[in-house]
Amino acid sequence: MVSSKTSRGKLDSMLVFDADKTLCAADTGNLFWHLDYPESACTECDIDTPLEELFSSEMGYSYKAFRQAVLRCEDIEYKFQVLCDGVASRVFIYPEFLALLHAAEKKSNRGSVTIIGGGRIADGYVVTPKVKAAVVSRLQDHHNLYVYAFGYSPMDLPMLKAADEAIVVVGEERLRSKSMDEALLKAIAEDGLRAKQMLVPRTSGMRLSSSLLPVLQLDAQQIVAEFTKTPQHLRIFHATEKAAAKLLMTPTRDASIAGPGLRAAHYEVGRYLAIEFLAEILGVEEYPIPHVQGHMTAGHRLLGEESTVIIALMRGGEPMALGVNEVFAKAMLLHAKQPEEILGTGKSVKDFVRHLQAMDATICTVVVAGVVQKEALTKVMKPLGKTADLSLVALRLSANKFTGQGGTDTGNRLFNTTHM
Repeated sequence: MVSSKTSRGKLDSMLVFDADKTLCAADTGNLFWHLDYPESACTECDIDTPLEELFSSEMGYSYKAFRQAVLRCEDIEYKFQVLCDGVASRVFIYPEFLALLHAAEKKSNRGSVTIIGGGRIADGYVVTPKVKAAVVSRLQDHHNLYVYAFGYSPMDLPMLKAADEAIVVVGEERLRSKSMDEALLKAIAEDGLRAKQMLVPRTSGMRLSSSLLPVLQLDAQQIVAEFTKTPQHLRIFHATEKAAAKLLMTPTRDASIAGPGLRAAHYEVGRYLAIEFLAEILGVEEYPIPHVQGHMTAGHRLLGEESTVIIALMRGGEPMALGVNEVFAKAMLLHAKQPEEILGTGKSVKDFVRHLQAMDATICTVVVAGVVQKEALTKVMKPLGKTADLSLVALRLSANKFTGQGGTDTGNRLFNTTHM
């Protein structure tokens, strides 16, 4: 992984690479075992390496299979490092990626290159497709980073689908994953994957079509410029695991609480998110206030508070908006009249953000919500963040795709209209 920092030293992006057949043409796992079992390298002998035998079994590429691979490595621990050195001497990184890694090394504002992988128990890692995707999600959700992911096979698809920018590395046809085309088509059609393909070498034939998988026509220098630039992306802030959030969300989820009590709970959520996150995102400024001891001292308020507009998406968004407005008392409060949809799906917010962009492309927009579905982040919010100065603040993120209707609709519960 390669990390990128802003001029202030804060990380803003991460490049995450698969290794075999992505950074290089070789399959280093098989090469490792070919060195240990020379007869398996014979193309006419039809002898599988232990790794090929293992992953072609009914276990496939499961966690159990990877643990078995670790045990195989433990069996030859006494010559493991010698074999690794032998593999390293036979592997050559693609020039395009070598240029990118060298550029990352030379830039003063770049982070380090980190390799995560496992071979022996001492390495401490078993890297499955799910783990790759989890690493990307952790970088995004916990560290608020924009992630570029590079992969070549179906095993990389979970990681590619989770990333902000997905790049499918396409090598020579004889070295490619035979099952990737079908898996890619399914990911694009059913899971909404939006990816580009990078041909290495550039003479390689493309996968699928350029309409389904646009081709990155870049030389080494352009690649460095493309993937080391500061990206425009959705910034996500949430309090899902915080104790305060767990206390605040309880009355909002309690089916026995409705009407004024539920509105008060949403009001408190708005106050909390304004204090905890909004002041940090938008910044604060000093202004003079009278001290109780009779002299003037410095107080703080939201930066540009009087020119800030709080828009309440009617009607369910009003109680939370009022809570935000209490913290930023000089900000303007507007009510948006539009058929209501819970932010969980992100549909109504998308229309508002696009409308604001049309009014002023440079406007700073922060979306505040109680709960946001993780699916909405991928399908709605993150694409919006690529074209707007957009942040999302939520009390919690949820994997639950449930959208309330009638008696379970949040708007109806807030105003005791569940029977209507």
